[in-house]
Amino acid sequence: MKNSAFQIFRFIILLVGSISMLYPLFWMIIIALKGNDDVFSLPPDWYPKEFNWENFVIGTEQIHFWRAFSNSMIIAVLCTIGQIISSVLVGYGLGRLRFPGRKMWFSLFVGSLMLPGFIGLIPLFHLYTSLGWYNTWLPIIVPAFFGNASFTFLFIQFSSTIPKSFDEAAKIDGANDLRILWNVIVPMSMPIIITMMIFSFQGSWNQYLEPVIYLVDQSKWPLAVSMASYASTWTTQWNYFMAADLLYMLPMLIIFFIGQKYFMQGLGSVNSAGLK
Repeated sequence: MKNSAFQIFRFIILLVGSISMLYPLFWMIIIALKGNDDVFSLPPDWYPKEFNWENFVIGTEQIHFWRAFSNSMIIAVLCTIGQIISSVLVGYGLGRLRFPGRKMWFSLFVGSLMLPGFIGLIPLFHLYTSLGWYNTWLPIIVPAFFGNASFTFLFIQFSSTIPKSFDEAAKIDGANDLRILWNVIVPMSMPIIITMMIFSFQGSWNQYLEPVIYLVDQSKWPLAVSMASYASTWTTQWNYFMAADLLYMLPMLIIFFIGQKYFMQGLGSVNSAGLK
């Protein structure tokens, strides 16, 4: 009896949570298919009088969607590659190798997680400007290849669950540290690596602040900046904006559903590992 009551309670909680999460997406789809005159009609219509599928074409043309989409895709893919490679290398070194000062470097890495990201904006702006990187993608992409403290920490936590006997067996077979990392640790760490990839791509795809600071040429803007620029104009037509916004969300949804299995495994493994 108690189990049945608990199952019903859990179902109600999940149902309420699902509705609150899906309602904004449902409303976006409705507005994206409405005519411009029906967007702010009172009382609001729960379904479009006519399905205006051409809103997707007009919206993408007004926002220069596909140019900005390709910019965002290039930036997000390069940043994801850089963050994963550098974070795995640093995480392997700090998590599984023993060398003088290891604990100090680990503490510095964990401590850097507490620093707000905007602290370094001004000195970094001066640095990148002096390097001639202003109005290029370099200030956005290059720092990704120097590690990410959050992903490094995640990798250290996950790799700590892999027994050291695998490393020792590989060393007996003559493998060096890079070979152990590539042939032993990376294959066994795919859940957390894919989890990091999803988070990294999401963060890079939604980047707004740094592109606004460093990019003045609109042809180089990523999609997040182009969408925000369109939404801030006086003549914003929200049905077109919502249509483009649905397309903006599409890559993240596809990536999440493809990597969902590994994503849940990765987060579950880190949670069960605890802090080391």
